[in-house]
Amino acid sequence: MNIAQALTIAGADNGGGAGIQADLKTFQELGVYGMTVITAIAAQNTTGVQGVFPISYAGIAQQLDSTGADFEPHAVKTGMLYSAEIIRLVASKWRQYGWSNLVIDPVMVAKGGAPLLQQEAVQALIEELLPHALITTPNIPEAELLTGMSISSLSEREEAAKQLVQMGTAYALIKGGHDAGSGMIVDVLYDGQSFHYLENNRVNTRHTHGTGCTFSAAITAELAKGSTVVAAVTTARAFIQAAIEDELGIGAGHGPTNHFAYQRRQRGER
Repeated sequence: MNIAQALTIAGADNGGGAGIQADLKTFQELGVYGMTVITAIAAQNTTGVQGVFPISYAGIAQQLDSTGADFEPHAVKTGMLYSAEIIRLVASKWRQYGWSNLVIDPVMVAKGGAPLLQQEAVQALIEELLPHALITTPNIPEAELLTGMSISSLSEREEAAKQLVQMGTAYALIKGGHDAGSGMIVDVLYDGQSFHYLENNRVNTRHTHGTGCTFSAAITAELAKGSTVVAAVTTARAFIQAAIEDELGIGAGHGPTNHFAYQRRQRGER
């Protein structure tokens, strides 16, 4: 049996809405076998992050080596990498094991505002990891940090996507959820030559914890199954839209999205 496999290199969220936990739920829902390398453990709930506890360099390196020695992931995504040292390690192991289909979700700030990537790590991400990426998926604040731009319009999102491709990623997806504009969310995908626009209705809900992790994990899962980037992003957009619309209503703050929703809709269940 040929099983699609995906690896996520990210932080753990004990609340289950983001990070490693969200990635594994998404992989499972989309029929992909998931593997993990945990970079940090976040003590958090829907109201915020109470603490971040990095895994040691040796611990992360051993996880990467254990994976590379025995598995061949068909796609790999990165989430919270926390420090420049970890980013350089991941880039080194990426080259060593010859992995492919890298999806970078440049996790920098939690929903509640807590920083999840050290400042000096931003440049390491740009220089060491971005050139290996098949697709990079920042939201607007993350794209601003990566490019140094101020982004407040669709044309500026397009320019930011161009700059990210110039930095080395093959595709750039600038997500539009942080745009305070119209009732539509427009995600901008750039392939180095042309733009693709994915539009969906904005959902008025506070339960959006883990949307970026889930979206990028769904892209990773679809790439692992052999989809093109445009097809993977299209399916992932439908997955996260369902996950936001069919809210779980868990927690007093920014609650998690509903990872069950997409497949339930596919089966005609609501």
